[in-house]
Amino acid sequence: MKRRYSWPTGHWGWLIPVTHKHGIRSGRMVYVGGQVDKDIKGLVLHHDDFKTQTRVVVNHIRTVLADLDLDLDDIVKLVAFYANDGRVDEDGFLTDLRSQLGEGPAPALTTVPIPYLAYPGMLIEIETIAMRGEDQSRPRRAVSAPPGHWRLAGPFSQGVACGNMIFVSGQVARDPSGKVRHPGDLVRQTTDVLEGVGRILSEHGATLDDVVKINSYYVADAERSGAAWRRSIGACRAFFRGPGPVVTGIPLRWLPDSLVIKTDVIAMMGEDGRPLPRWSVSGDGHVSSLLPPPFSSALQCGEMIYVSGQVSVDANGTVLDPDGLVPQTHTVMGKIRTLLHGFGLSMDEVVKVNTYYKTGGTAEDLNANLRIRSACFTEPGPATTGISLPALTDPGVAITVEVTAMPR
Repeated sequence: MKRRYSWPTGHWGWLIPVTHKHGIRSGRMVYVGGQVDKDIKGLVLHHDDFKTQTRVVVNHIRTVLADLDLDLDDIVKLVAFYANDGRVDEDGFLTDLRSQLGEGPAPALTTVPIPYLAYPGMLIEIETIAMRGEDQSRPRRAVSAPPGHWRLAGPFSQGVACGNMIFVSGQVARDPSGKVRHPGDLVRQTTDVLEGVGRILSEHGATLDDVVKINSYYVADAERSGAAWRRSIGACRAFFRGPGPVVTGIPLRWLPDSLVIKTDVIAMMGEDGRPLPRWSVSGDGHVSSLLPPPFSSALQCGEMIYVSGQVSVDANGTVLDPDGLVPQTHTVMGKIRTLLHGFGLSMDEVVKVNTYYKTGGTAEDLNANLRIRSACFTEPGPATTGISLPALTDPGVAITVEVTAMPR
């Protein structure tokens, strides 16, 4: 499969040398790593200016896509991590963001409010998935807005089907008027969210059986984060059968309006409307209490391989090297290498890395794990997004890494 990498001339950089690239094009999939407002030396620009940083970030996305012969109309999914403690008007932000994108069908979108990003003064980081055929044709695209579903500001699409991929925006428990269902109830909101995902998928002829990847952002304090995650994942289990999708859980401090969970998914279905074959691997000692059956540690469907968020725990769920960011990073990357090996792949087949790590929001903590992660890939490496958080799924967990891979 033909592969191209992008680091446009003069584009922003990191404070340390890395193998990662800003964008990668593999087949008809294009991944743009989390774009931020920094200069070529890795220094933050426009400190604490949210509106300006947003415009710079969109321009960076445009630049990387153009370097790979795509444009903003090819975007199918965005994830926007942004600093918000309740004082940012999210609807206003989404309206501004949508106005800067292409005039084609609106992409799917997930917004993730977090206390801070990796560098002081940085307020927003946006990652992108885009699609265009290897012959430069645009795959057929359809958007969904189920009758009676709540409206996503911007406007952005609740779901986008493109080729054999379906991307569902971050779903929350709201009724058609936008009122929150089951305020503060994690289990009932989890159920409501998955029912909403099912309605969106049905617009494209798919079901929850076609889901390959789930990311759930849930509200919990540091001490009860693990228990909250297990309640939520327990509520999810009834909706899936094995081999089920990969799942990554990311704890948040806050969501608006008594919401306590936001979930987005990726599903895959044959362009003829038939289910695609899938198979999973677990790897010796990789199954833990953090991800019970029927969910998969790693799953292949078609040309896509997804690895769930890996953490430094043993088979019983005991945290290894508690709060040790460096040793846990080595452990987690080793787990990912083992899981990919189960599909006959190496780390160099990875096209996208997402890292969530525990820190107070300093560049030093980012560099400590980025240096190790980057060294796992041969130059040129995959696109990457790194998000700093005050806590992860369980006390002592310092880093979670999930990856997407595609065979060459």
